[in-house]
Amino acid sequence: MTRHGIDARVRRRNARSQPMPPFPRRHPDAPIVRFAAREDFPKWLPLWDGYNSFYGRSGDTALSPHVTRVTWERFFDTNEPMHALVAESAGRLIGLAHYIFHRNTIMLEPTCYMQDLFTSEDARGKGVAGLLIQRVYDQAKSAGLSGVYWHTHESNGAARKLYDRVARNSGFLVYRQTFQ
Repeated sequence: MTRHGIDARVRRRNARSQPMPPFPRRHPDAPIVRFAAREDFPKWLPLWDGYNSFYGRSGDTALSPHVTRVTWERFFDTNEPMHALVAESAGRLIGLAHYIFHRNTIMLEPTCYMQDLFTSEDARGKGVAGLLIQRVYDQAKSAGLSGVYWHTHESNGAARKLYDRVARNSGFLVYRQTFQ
């Protein structure tokens, strides 16, 4: 087991160095979902900034560039349980999904937390988020994990319509205390 509680076999089955076949396209113009590559940073950054802005992290409350850079680097560190997928269409990134494999106190198998999911405004309503979610499901299943979960804000009505179709609402509320 690694310090993050994920068996080394799980890490190898999800190795970023292995090519990920694109999710089967429903249409020739459908995006390709793949692992993020280091050279994607300039194309990924506007999506990341858009995601953070959507949740009120912009201007005075924006993440520091250091946090963004460290987050990006974690996706490529084999000792980290964090992973990044992107959706690409016509050479442009139009979506992202970040997920974390971790242990859980109520089950023996590790589980997957999809921490971030975002699509560009022009890609919304076109199935891109669904493709990203399905690929996260695929990665969790292939790693032998017990499931995938995520949070969204109660006001995120458009996304919740999709989420209600692809998962079950557990009814839990999230409480948070931050420290300076």
